Amino acid sequence: MTQIRQENSFDIVIAGAGIVGASCAAEFVRNGFEVAIVEPSEIGGGATAAGMGHLAVMDDSPAQFALTSYSQSLWRDLVPELPQDVEYLPCGSLWVAADEMEMDEVRRKYGYYTQRNLPVEMLDEKSLAEAEPNLRSGLAGGLVLKNDSVVYPPCAARYFVSEAQKSGTVLFLGRRIVKAKQGSATLDDGTTLFASNIVLATGTAIGKLVPGLDVHPRKGQLLITDRYPGFVNHQLIELGYLKSAHSVQSDSVAFNVQPRKTGQLLIGSSRQYGNEDPVIDDTVMSKMLRRAIGYMPALRSVSAIRGWTGFRAATPDKLPLIGECPDLPGVYLATGHEGLGISTSLATAKLLCDLFLNRDSAIPRDPYSPSRTFAHA
Repeated sequence: MTQIRQENSFDIVIAGAGIVGASCAAEFVRNGFEVAIVEPSEIGGGATAAGMGHLAVMDDSPAQFALTSYSQSLWRDLVPELPQDVEYLPCGSLWVAADEMEMDEVRRKYGYYTQRNLPVEMLDEKSLAEAEPNLRSGLAGGLVLKNDSVVYPPCAARYFVSEAQKSGTVLFLGRRIVKAKQGSATLDDGTTLFASNIVLATGTAIGKLVPGLDVHPRKGQLLITDRYPGFVNHQLIELGYLKSAHSVQSDSVAFNVQPRKTGQLLIGSSRQYGNEDPVIDDTVMSKMLRRAIGYMPALRSVSAIRGWTGFRAATPDKLPLIGECPDLPGVYLATGHEGLGISTSLATAKLLCDLFLNRDSAIPRDPYSPSRTFAHA
């Protein structure tokens, strides 16, 4: 007998159609769930549109490594299906060491990744110059993570949503969830959507739905150039980036230049706290560019097209919140990914789907549980 569903009734309602929400929708429908997505602005907007789009494995903590490496393997499996406009570029990441002290970190990272069977290559000063001729001379060396890659995030999010829609997912575009509770979500026009599970993938806007949650915006600025094919061969990141990424309070800039499949260069990066003004901060942008030119003097000759800002949803321990709200049964979080939302989106979707299906996951889920830092008022 065919089950008759109540109008506006689904298995899962997702708030947010950024890369995390879109990935969740695609994964849920592949597993037989009936899904609705509610997005107030545009698919792949917000932090997804503002991000660099790197698919990187990081090792700040065992839990971060587990999530990023798992998700990267999922992205690699998906590559044959991705359309051209997703601009998948398997360029690898090159962590640049400025001096011998940073080479010690290169050696540590090399050991860490090789012990976990990820392909990496250690470069000395000469091989670094050969790999990236536009870097300044005198740098000590570096480490190449060969499986790291780049995508264009807005188009990836649009692809995942379109795939979900092919299986019946309903998209409420231009609408916002204003209240989520067990069994239902209320939209800003008064419509009620009914679902067993509500997934909040709203990035920095999560505080409007779950007040008191310890997730805060970190402002970042990026700049993109005209087309210079071959100018940069890898995604380049200074090892000093790790120091700024570890800070949870002070503003910082770091050298980070990414090649795009279009031949353009995406130049970053910056972190600011307590600044929720979307306007470009000229002082921070200038510091960021001076930092980049310090590592790559030839950048002085490139033409910039535009700059922009974005806000990353950050948690105190730099791990996302993936799982059920302790005092909101039936409401699940998928937020707090900070600068790794693109990288970890597919793993986030898998972990939530496993939770809904009461099945084991490929990696432990507990490190990302909202209960670890939950501070709901």
